[in-house]
Amino acid sequence: MKKLFSKNWKASKQPRKQRKYLANAPLHLKRKQLSANLSKELRKKYGMRNIELRKGDKVKILRGKFRGKEGKITEIKTKMLKVYVEGIRVKKQDGSKANIALRASNLQIIELGLEDKKRIKKLKQEENIQKPNKQTKEKKK
Repeated sequence: MKKLFSKNWKASKQPRKQRKYLANAPLHLKRKQLSANLSKELRKKYGMRNIELRKGDKVKILRGKFRGKEGKITEIKTKMLKVYVEGIRVKKQDGSKANIALRASNLQIIELGLEDKKRIKKLKQEENIQKPNKQTKEKKK
C-alpha cells in the first residue's frame, strides 16, 4: 500500500497531487501553511513578510464576501487549515448565526497578539538578525 504522505516529495505541476500533499500532511507542516502576510507597518517593524497565525491576532479580510472587515482570530482549525474571525458570521435559514471558516491566505495581519512568550522571542531574534544587515549595507555605500 502506498504511503499517504511522503517526506521525499518535492513538487508536482498537477493540482491533484498538490492537494493530496496538503491534505495528508502532518500537523506540524499544516501549521506552517496557516500563515498570513503582515501589514506594511508590521513588515517594517519586524523585518518579516509573513508569520503564522495565532489566536488573538487582529486580521483584515482581503478576499470574499467579507472583504475589508477586521476582527480578532477566535479559533484556528489546523487539521482543516481554517481560521475563524470574531464577528464574521452568516445568518442561516432557521435564523441562527454560524461562524464562517476562512483560509489563511485571504487574511492580512494588522496587529499581532503578543501574549505568547515564544512568539515574542522569535520576533526579537528576527529583528536582531535584520538590523546588522541593514547597517553593513549603509557602511558599504
